[in-house]
Amino acid sequence: MDGAAGSAVDGTVAGFEDFARVAQQRLYRTAYLLCGDPETARDLTQTTLAKLYQHWRRAGTADHPHAYAKTVLTRTFLSERRRGLRDLLAFTRTGGMAPAPAADHTDLRVTLLAALAELPPRARAMVVLRYWDDQSVASVASLLRCSEATVKSQCSRSLARLRVRLGDAGLYTTGS
Repeated sequence: MDGAAGSAVDGTVAGFEDFARVAQQRLYRTAYLLCGDPETARDLTQTTLAKLYQHWRRAGTADHPHAYAKTVLTRTFLSERRRGLRDLLAFTRTGGMAPAPAADHTDLRVTLLAALAELPPRARAMVVLRYWDDQSVASVASLLRCSEATVKSQCSRSLARLRVRLGDAGLYTTGS
C-alpha cells in the first residue's frame, strides 16, 4: 500500500484494515487538535473508524478515502460537541456547577491548545482544517456544508480571537 492509501484501498474488510492501519495516526492528530485531549481524541478516532467500517463498502471505493474519513471525523466531533453542550446546559440548569477555567500555562503547545479550546467547536474545526491540515477554503466549506464566505469570515474572526488570547506571547507571526 502506498503512503497516501488512496489508490490501494477497496471495499473489503482487508481493505478497511489496511486503510485503518495507515490512516489511524493521521486521524488521531486531527482529532487531538480538535479536542485538545488525548483520551477524547482516541475516542473520536475510534468512533470515526467504527463509522467508516459500517459504511466501508461505499467509503473504500471513494476516490479519496482519507478525505471521506476526515469528513466523518469532523462531523462526529461537531455532533459530539453539540451533544456535550446540551448536557452541560442541562446540568447547570439543574444546579450543577460549571467547569473550572483552564489554568494559565507557559508551555507553547499547551497554550495553543488552550487558546484553540476557547473557540466554538465549528470555528475550531475550520481553523484546524484550514491551517493545520492546509485545506483550501472550498474543501473546508464542502466538508462543513457551508459557504466559502462563512469559512473565510469564521477563520478571520477565530484568528483574531486567538491573537487576542495569545497576546504578547509572540507565538504567531504577522507578515505577508
